[in-house]
Amino acid sequence: MSEADSMTANTGISRRLFLASAAGAAACAALPSEAAAQPRVLKFSDHEPLGGMRTRFLRDVVFPAIERESRGRLKIEDHWNGEIAAAYDALSAVSKSGADMATVVPEYTAKELPLHQIFKSFPVGPAGGRQVDFFSRVYDEVPAFAAELEHNNIVPVFFGTGYPVAFFSTAPMAGLDGLKGGKWRSASFWHLDFLRNAGATPVTMHWGPEIYEAMKQKTLDGLMVNVDSGFMLGVHEAAPHVLVSDDLWLGHVYLLAINKTVWDSLTAEDRDAIRRAARSSYPTLGAAMASSLEAQLDDLRKAGATVRILEPGEVPRWSDATRYREVQSAWAKDQMSKGVAGAGPALDAVTAIMTDLMG
Repeated sequence: MSEADSMTANTGISRRLFLASAAGAAACAALPSEAAAQPRVLKFSDHEPLGGMRTRFLRDVVFPAIERESRGRLKIEDHWNGEIAAAYDALSAVSKSGADMATVVPEYTAKELPLHQIFKSFPVGPAGGRQVDFFSRVYDEVPAFAAELEHNNIVPVFFGTGYPVAFFSTAPMAGLDGLKGGKWRSASFWHLDFLRNAGATPVTMHWGPEIYEAMKQKTLDGLMVNVDSGFMLGVHEAAPHVLVSDDLWLGHVYLLAINKTVWDSLTAEDRDAIRRAARSSYPTLGAAMASSLEAQLDDLRKAGATVRILEPGEVPRWSDATRYREVQSAWAKDQMSKGVAGAGPALDAVTAIMTDLMG
């Protein structure tokens, strides 16, 4: 009999029970390190279905980068197509912890994010990677924007940008002078003023199939919208004459935001990992957008639409026709009368960055 057998026999413990006890003790000893190795799961919400360039870029580029940079300590649980919150509810959801992270579109929450409305107030602006440069500079150089987000209990960790504006017309239109006298729909209050100043009758209408029907019935002459939204709604079937340019600025920003309480609860190491993930993702975003835009224009042509890229000289004429400087000035005065004291200085700072990039 071995010493172990002798010991177990003398204490009345069977060899099998001894080995089982030893294995159990080893398993218990391993529990703390295994628990520590479990990733922190961050629940993410997006209002759009997974499939477009922006959503795929988040899933295929940004989120893997976060997991990689954090060495697996962070994991993103992604929810799409409004499963957690619709577009207009995203800010509330992430600020109140309905989701740890969410895509927030400032245009949908103008009351809560007034300064962020400035981005759409320019009719002409940078495209592709230069859009990334623009927004990066704004958030780096103008503290009022990060402060506005923090006031809503969120922290920006990444941003996606929008495609250029396109004009979908029911009738052939040689140039943007053809807007005069027509009824044109846009969702942006800036664009409604631009259309009015350019001689069109601006129309406000819910975003949905009714737009298509109105153009089909000739009660609406056209739609001013980002080219991808027009394509996805199938607007080109009723308004197949499309004018577009890379320089027709939309100013749409899709903020990937995280709840501030959640952000503060992360270790400094994990916050740095998220920052590195964003920085490593931005360089490929411009190229992905440019490639996707060309594919969409090709799809429009294949679907029977007539797509014309504006000549360089047409773009500044459109900018002049909108009288956007007057529109911006009126907006700033209105906001300041409502107590948004930073509206004027923020507009000046963003204008300076835009002028520098476009110069």
